[in-house]
Amino acid sequence: MTLILLKDVLLWSTIINYGFLLLWFALFILAHDGMYRLQGRWFRLSVETFDTIHYAGMAAYKLGILLLNLAPWVALHLVS
Repeated sequence: MTLILLKDVLLWSTIINYGFLLLWFALFILAHDGMYRLQGRWFRLSVETFDTIHYAGMAAYKLGILLLNLAPWVALHLVS
């Protein structure tokens, strides 16, 4: 794999993952009650716990994007 191809893969991976994160956030904001009702059938969660779990999940996903996609992409650009 060439350096240029690796940079392109990391860039597109970052863009796609941020797209999924934005979709998750939009669904969480726009369809909050429906998501809570659907997942409330499977798990006994309060609304506060449901919100906390989703917020923590989004934070962990964002951290993963930054550490596994964006930071290597920036590092490759700095060394090339």
